[in-house]
Amino acid sequence: MSDKAAGGEFGLIARHFTRPARRSPLGVGDDCALLAPAPGMQLAVSSDMLVEGRHFLSTVEPARLGHKTLAVNLSDLAACGAKPLAFTLALSLPAIDEAWLAGFSRGLFALADAHECELVGGDTTRGPLNLCITVFGEVPAGSALLRSGARAGDDVWVSGTLGDARLALEVFRGSLSLPAPAFEHARLRMEQPTPRVGLGLALRGIASAAVDLSDGLVGDLGHVLRASGVGACIDADAVATLLGIDALSDLPAPTLARELRRACALAGGDDYELAFTAPAARRADVERAANTSATAVTRIGRIEAEPGLRLVDAQGTAVAAQFAAFDHFA
Repeated sequence: MSDKAAGGEFGLIARHFTRPARRSPLGVGDDCALLAPAPGMQLAVSSDMLVEGRHFLSTVEPARLGHKTLAVNLSDLAACGAKPLAFTLALSLPAIDEAWLAGFSRGLFALADAHECELVGGDTTRGPLNLCITVFGEVPAGSALLRSGARAGDDVWVSGTLGDARLALEVFRGSLSLPAPAFEHARLRMEQPTPRVGLGLALRGIASAAVDLSDGLVGDLGHVLRASGVGACIDADAVATLLGIDALSDLPAPTLARELRRACALAGGDDYELAFTAPAARRADVERAANTSATAVTRIGRIEAEPGLRLVDAQGTAVAAQFAAFDHFA
């Protein structure tokens, strides 16, 4: 980036991140933001950090990066069944680049406006490119979707598609080749994920547990199983059919090895879909929630009393392969 702007840190904030206040009476620029949830509501709060070279490539378009920086946080609210309210942004930049900041803030605020989520404060500093958002939402007291509510006999569901972001990463790594339209679709899923906020809201009172899929289905579902003290049996082949590139119109589904399909869909990461559980008797309600939020959902397994995650193929035979979640320190 080239440092070609005058005004330094506060000029940067004024030009790219200051907007009229709506929910916060102070807006940005004071020592603290002031937020008041509606009566009977609880605040839901989450933070996520994106680091260049770890969470995103230097080649990503700034607008897409602005979108993703907020999207990964909104995905946490979705998993809790919380309505977005506001967020703060901590931004570390190597230098001030006006064109980059304009694109980044445009993508950030486009998604923020779509969810009526207001920027209310944060921090900027000079350093390696690093982006951290803390997001605030509200949920009726006692109605939050948690990881600890799954019970034996519940269905296991996932939203949307899985594995496309991992496919794009493998193309960038040079270990996989995809037709151009398939790669562009997969790259969009990696760089501009869709937070399932509407589905999370619609699942309140229906889902027994939920988690957002940032590190891969196997690992993130494992959080639910441990918190709930249960196990699950998952159809690995059903999950492997959820690659979004398979559904592209006018393009034959790419020939991918079954092992690669399973690995991407089960443990690829960066999907930002929801995995959730619900009693089998609530299947019609789940489908209505999916229709209401215009989000596809797929039933992929069931919760069992015996702890642990068991993967089976379409014939019910145990899958021997091991799939690990993404770990920043592995």
